[in-house]
Amino acid sequence: MDIDVLRWLKDIWTYELFQTGKASISLSTLVFMAVSITFLIFIAKRLKKITATKILQKYNLDVGITQSIATIVQYTIVAIGLMVIVQSSGIDLSALGILVGALGVGIGFGLQNITSNFISGIIILFERPIKVGDRVEMGDIIGNISHISARATTVVTNDNISIIVPNSEFINSKVINWSLNNKRIRLNFLVGVSYKEDPEKIRRLLLHVAEGHLGVMKNPASDVLFDDFGDSSLVFNLRVWTEQYADKPKVLKSELFYEIFRLFKEEGVEIPFPQRDLHIKGWPPLQEGALPKIGS
Repeated sequence: MDIDVLRWLKDIWTYELFQTGKASISLSTLVFMAVSITFLIFIAKRLKKITATKILQKYNLDVGITQSIATIVQYTIVAIGLMVIVQSSGIDLSALGILVGALGVGIGFGLQNITSNFISGIIILFERPIKVGDRVEMGDIIGNISHISARATTVVTNDNISIIVPNSEFINSKVINWSLNNKRIRLNFLVGVSYKEDPEKIRRLLLHVAEGHLGVMKNPASDVLFDDFGDSSLVFNLRVWTEQYADKPKVLKSELFYEIFRLFKEEGVEIPFPQRDLHIKGWPPLQEGALPKIGS
């Protein structure tokens, strides 16, 4: 009885399920492939971690480059391992050539965007036009890069909103990187005052506000440009350098404007608002108690 059971199990284990070319696929083949692929993925993940934390860490590379190299190592191991497993299972890959080619064409059309983003991700990770921590502006998206993956890049705004941007957007679109070289940036703030004010006095007051703010760098020094003769005001451009507020320029602008307003009020500097004078011509003079006729 036991011999019959063992023979039955052996028959099931070696039973031919289907054929690919000259190769016979049985239950044992499928189990072997499943176990081998699971083990391969486990080994690939372990090697990726070792590559990133043990090997590449010695070279003090950037986190983005380290992760990209480790990811490529993982994908390469998986690709080579899959070919070895399939060949070891007795499956002739040449027999699947036509099928794989046909599927490749169909998948290629359907995965054009994914492929484009993947290649763009590799370009970003090696050419380094952007990196984790950079302050970027692209269209109406402004924020810090928190993560770069093979397909997309995560940008976190000042409101702590994470925006997932396809990598191809960073390659094909115009991107402003505020911190490509370093986080030191110059900001420009326009300030308007009345025409009766002394420009030298305004320059002195604006520089006093800038130099007194802890977030404004002393070197390079701030300066003030006489920017324009506006319709209702003299326009000055306060230019300041900062590193601390590179990620939040509007906060610096608000703090400076609060202090400028306080100082202008204290010094009696008039901040004008737009005014218009309306002159009506051609209207007949009115006699006392009379109303004009429409159309006259």
